[in-house]
Amino acid sequence: MVESQVFQKMVHYASLDCDDTVLEIGAGLGFLTRFLSGKCKKVLAVEVDARLVSILREQLSCASNVKIIEGNVLRITLPSFNKIVSIPPYQISSRLLVWLFKRDFDCAVLVFQKEFADRLMATVGSEDYGWLTVFTYYHAQVELLDEIPKSMFYPHPKIDSTIACLRPKKPRPSLLRNEASFQRLLQVLFTRRNRTVRNAVLTYLKYGRGATKEDVVKIADSLPLGSKRVRELAPEDFGALANAIVK
Repeated sequence: MVESQVFQKMVHYASLDCDDTVLEIGAGLGFLTRFLSGKCKKVLAVEVDARLVSILREQLSCASNVKIIEGNVLRITLPSFNKIVSIPPYQISSRLLVWLFKRDFDCAVLVFQKEFADRLMATVGSEDYGWLTVFTYYHAQVELLDEIPKSMFYPHPKIDSTIACLRPKKPRPSLLRNEASFQRLLQVLFTRRNRTVRNAVLTYLKYGRGATKEDVVKIADSLPLGSKRVRELAPEDFGALANAIVK
């Protein structure tokens, strides 16, 4: 990102002040890092590329409130933070959100590829509606803000991007009995989005439950909304479905 106006907008949307500790994922050459350091109490700048880490440590040696952390954000242990302001690597977007929803934070202002951002708020039944739409619905209130044309990046990516603001939902739409099972169910069902819920659930139940074929069929037949297509279910329906399966 080479346009400072985007940094200004991200800081504004995150409502940063001198009490905030901000996580930045994929600090790169430190353009956003430097901007954040003047707006908050502390910046945790995570970068996986050792060459870039060396540059960051040299360029930001005078920024006493910046802690540069080398490693993969999805695997390392981090100090506590309350906000995330970042332009993370696009290839980890899905995994990053799953990781983030397991953490306690006030808000996250992130730049995603536009197509990915649109999936977070897709309407039921649309092509973009998928497991990530539903998973995000259960965890965060999403607001899609400014679109960023690819010309604001160097080198230019192939598609435009979007600034998204995510705030944890408190309370959640419904209580899930098992978060991991809920995620797996969503991922399996949406690979069969055009099948009936009953038939898609049969596939899910065949893996890892140790149940007989008769038991699996019995469970699938007893579930609500079994005759509807997976793509037709509202986000709330998936929670009820997951809880009915996980006793």
